[in-house]
Amino acid sequence: MQKKWMKTLAAAGAALMLAGAFAGCGGGEKKADAAPADGSSAKIGFITAYTGPGAAYGVAMKEGVDLAVEEINSNPNTKVKIDLYTYDTKLVKNEAINAMKKAIEQDKVLAIEGPMTTGEMMAAGPIAQQSGVVAFGTGTTGPGITDIGDYIFRNAIPGAMNIPQIVEKTHDKLGYKKIAIMYSNNNDQMVGEHQYYLDACQKLGLDVVADVTFADKDTDFSAQLTQIQAANPDVIAIAGLYQEGSLIVKKAREMGLNQPILAGNGFNSPEYIKQAGEAADGTLVATPWNPERQTEKAQNFRKAFVAKYGHEPDQFAAQAYDAMYTIHAAVEQSGTTTDRKKFRDTLAKMKDFEGATGTFSFDEHRDPMMDLAVLEVKGGEWVPFA
Repeated sequence: MQKKWMKTLAAAGAALMLAGAFAGCGGGEKKADAAPADGSSAKIGFITAYTGPGAAYGVAMKEGVDLAVEEINSNPNTKVKIDLYTYDTKLVKNEAINAMKKAIEQDKVLAIEGPMTTGEMMAAGPIAQQSGVVAFGTGTTGPGITDIGDYIFRNAIPGAMNIPQIVEKTHDKLGYKKIAIMYSNNNDQMVGEHQYYLDACQKLGLDVVADVTFADKDTDFSAQLTQIQAANPDVIAIAGLYQEGSLIVKKAREMGLNQPILAGNGFNSPEYIKQAGEAADGTLVATPWNPERQTEKAQNFRKAFVAKYGHEPDQFAAQAYDAMYTIHAAVEQSGTTTDRKKFRDTLAKMKDFEGATGTFSFDEHRDPMMDLAVLEVKGGEWVPFA
């Protein structure tokens, strides 16, 4: 029997409780159980958005990071503990800038995990670069992120990797010929994903029969879907976040558009299934996190996460967890808790790191190299695409 692993109601409840508990913390929340700030610990900043419109992603990341730090600091084999400083941007670029400055100038962290999104990294990443402090993105999938400079890293799967894999792997099995694309034209990340869809379609010789736009926070997609309906595609690709994506898919199903839905990282949240309901069935994504991956790292993470939070982890929790472990490994390998350049150089050389999401290395651009699993929604659950 397929084990149910998307307990969406529990996840939503946990997210709401966490968001409420954290709402008053603001930037620079320091965990009460953090490691002592002496030579045995390294100050690491974590910039995310666990309140505001991106809270579903940010809460998941915070859960993954907090679990990783708890495990690292309680492990008797740990040589250097993590002194964690957490900052909430509320998904506001200026807040990300302020958090970056505070982490670097006031709290004097060795390195930073975050900010959360492409737009926030584009705004705050240059500060990290100019200061010579690593900023390690776990949700920064848009183009140009690591072009900011050699102190910018990510294990977030770039759209340039994610979108071609979802198109190619689903095309291999479904054999579709006609595709319609919808994308958010006021979201930097999704504008980039749109181009990757076009490139992938051109490579495979697919006919793009409709190419339409919407904007973040839109709620009415009737006009775009009417245009798509008239074009009669075999599949529909959406470059957007789960908030708009769930509304698009619900309206599409209501209109009788029952084609498979291809999507990127923005849909990889339990909130997508919760908000889209039965309409989510038939959605396909490429993701580094596969809950059925039978490795010790993946299953230990999954077990510990469920035990701590009472619900299953998603991609964002898993990537944030792996990122913190990667940062910690580089701290211990570098032999320093204060030399930011030595830490950066050590991180850049890391190869074949095995985490919950699998094995990855950084390429010459400090982007991740790894294979992705394709998952689909069936019966309200993400399951491996068969």
